[in-house]
Amino acid sequence: MLSSITRLALSETITEVSDQQLVGRARQGDEDSFEEIVRRYSPRVFQVASRFFRQRSQVEDIAQEVFLKAYRQLGKFEARGSFEGWLTRIATNTCLNQLRSGKRHPATTLADVTEDENAWLDHQAANPSSSEGSIEDKVIATDLAEKLLQQMTPDDRLVLTLVDGQELSIKEVAQATGWSESKIKVKAFRAREKMRNLMEKLMQRGKAGLSSKNHVGGK
Repeated sequence: MLSSITRLALSETITEVSDQQLVGRARQGDEDSFEEIVRRYSPRVFQVASRFFRQRSQVEDIAQEVFLKAYRQLGKFEARGSFEGWLTRIATNTCLNQLRSGKRHPATTLADVTEDENAWLDHQAANPSSSEGSIEDKVIATDLAEKLLQQMTPDDRLVLTLVDGQELSIKEVAQATGWSESKIKVKAFRAREKMRNLMEKLMQRGKAGLSSKNHVGGK
């Protein structure tokens, strides 16, 4: 058995080992090397999962599945790109598969939104050119956008989250998903149109509700 001093020395030096060396050692069954991979890239995997899921427990489950897949697929890593990029692609596809396996909710209606969100919609309907808002307004708009995203297909939600939400470049999204850049551009354009249509439907209902209130108030 290794002495405690030897183990300490190994733990201190393993953090200096390159990703490619860690992968090579992990392929040979070195558990310490794979543990270092998990330690080194857990923040990145959690960051990716948090883009799509809010519940901490779900993010943790996704991360666990990602590293399990990575361990099983270490033999497929050819070191043509960075290990981080390779792992990010596994994480992104795992999230996408999870989204695809989940059930989509019926289209969002005004009955589904909160009073604050209704008030924000009323304000936007009455002031369509208004672009300024408080921090609270921005939080409400973000929550409403998330509800609308929930109604979209997993692919649409993925591309909007990465391109518009995370402001990744088309090239970065291509690297993360494995899709071609032209495919991403087309998907992003169509997804924005769908998102805009969903918001316009809510805005129209907001205008109808505002008109009804004014009509009642004028009597």
